[in-house]
Amino acid sequence: MLTLQHPKQKQVLLIALPMIASNLTIPLLSLVDTAVVGHLAQAWYLGGVALGSSLISLVFLLLGFLRMSTTGLTAQALGRNNQQALRQSLLQAGLVAICLALILLIVHPWVMPIVYKLSSASTEVLTQAEIYFQIRIWSAPAALLNMVLLGWFLGLQNARYPMWLLLLNQTINILLDLLFVLGFDWKVSGVAAASVLADYSTLAVGLYLVRRLWRQQQLGPVKWPQLFSADGYSRLFALNRDIFIRSLCLQLVFVFIAFRGASFGDTVVAANAVLITFLMLVSYALDGFAYAAEALTGKAVGAKDQSELRLLLKILAGWGWLLGGLFSALFWLAGSTIISSLTSITAVQQQANLYLPWLIGLPLLAVWGYLLDGIYIGATQARAMRNSMLLAFSGFALCYLLLQHLNNHALWLALSLFMLLRGLSLAWPLYRQGIVVLFR
Repeated sequence: MLTLQHPKQKQVLLIALPMIASNLTIPLLSLVDTAVVGHLAQAWYLGGVALGSSLISLVFLLLGFLRMSTTGLTAQALGRNNQQALRQSLLQAGLVAICLALILLIVHPWVMPIVYKLSSASTEVLTQAEIYFQIRIWSAPAALLNMVLLGWFLGLQNARYPMWLLLLNQTINILLDLLFVLGFDWKVSGVAAASVLADYSTLAVGLYLVRRLWRQQQLGPVKWPQLFSADGYSRLFALNRDIFIRSLCLQLVFVFIAFRGASFGDTVVAANAVLITFLMLVSYALDGFAYAAEALTGKAVGAKDQSELRLLLKILAGWGWLLGGLFSALFWLAGSTIISSLTSITAVQQQANLYLPWLIGLPLLAVWGYLLDGIYIGATQARAMRNSMLLAFSGFALCYLLLQHLNNHALWLALSLFMLLRGLSLAWPLYRQGIVVLFR
C-alpha cells in the first residue's frame, strides 16, 4: 500500500473516507433497529423485522443497478468530458427508477401471500414481517430515486453530497425509530414508518443538491428529446440486466439464510439477524473503498488511462488486507460484548455466540469481492460481475445442499464459501489477462 501522501492515495481517501463515515451509519441504523426491537418482550418482533427487512432488501437492492450503472456511466462520461452523456446518465436512470417504483407499488399486495406459502417461520414472525413490509414498500419511489442521485454524485467524483444524504437519512431514521418504538410503542410499525419518512426527506434534499451541482458543472438546460430517445437506453438496460442478475443472486443468499434460519426456530433466526448485522458493518465499511474504485476506475476507463488503473488496484489491495484484518480482530476480541449490547434475550445471546466463530474469518474472505466489484462497476464490465456471482451462488447452493445436516452451521459455511468464490472469480480475469480486460 502506497503512503498516505501519494496523490492517488489522496484521491482514493477523498472519496472513500466520507463514504465510510456515512456508510457506517447504515449498520448503525440496523444496530438501533435490532436493539430497540431486541429488547421487546418476545423474540418474534426481532425475527419479524429481520424477515421483513430481508424482503425489502431483496426488492430494493435487486434494483441497486440503478446506482451502480449510473456511477459507471457518469464517471466514464466525466473521463471523456462529455456533458451530454453526463445529463443523460442522470435523467434516463431517474426515469427508469420512477417506472420501476410504480411497478413495485402495483404488485406489492401479492408478495406476502407468497412469503406465507414459502416460509416455515412461525405465524408470529410472519405477521410482524408483513406489518413491516406493507408499510416500508411505500418508500419505493424515494428509495430508487435516491439510488440514482447517489450514483450520479459519485460518478462526478463528489463524495460530500452522498455523505450528507446518507447521514441525513440515517439520522432521521434513527431518531424516528427511537420516537416511534420507544416513545409511541408502535413496535414493528414504528421501525418501518421511520424508514419511509427518512427516504422522502433525503430525496427532497438530494434534488436540491442536484440543482446545485448541475449549475456548477454548467450542464445547461434539459433536452427532453434526448431523455425519451432510444439512444443511451440500450447500454443502460444491458448493464442493468447483468447487474440485476448479480444482485438477485447476492440477495437470494441472504434471504435464504433468513428463511432457512427461521425453520430452526425463532431463537436461531433472531441470532442470525444479530450476526448478519456484524457482516453488514464490514460490507458498508468496505463499500467506501468500493465507491472510490467505481468513480476512479470509470474516469480512468473513460480517459483510457491504464497506468492510473494499475496504481488504483495496488492501493485497494493494501486497504483490503488492512480492513479485513481489523474487522476479524474486532469480532474475535469483542464479538460477545457486541452481541450482548444488541439483545438482552439470553437464549438469543447463547445462539449468536455459538455461531460467532464464523464471523471472525468472514471479513478476510469477503473483502475482495466488495473491492473488485467496484473496479468492474466503474469499468461497466457487468457481464463479468454477473458470471462471477452465478459461480459463487452455485457454490453456496451446492455447499448447503451437501452439508445441510449441519443445520445452521451449514448456512454459515456456505456463506463463507460464497464470499471466497466471489473474490476469486473476479480476480482471475485480472490475473490471466491483466488490466486490459477492463478496457474492452
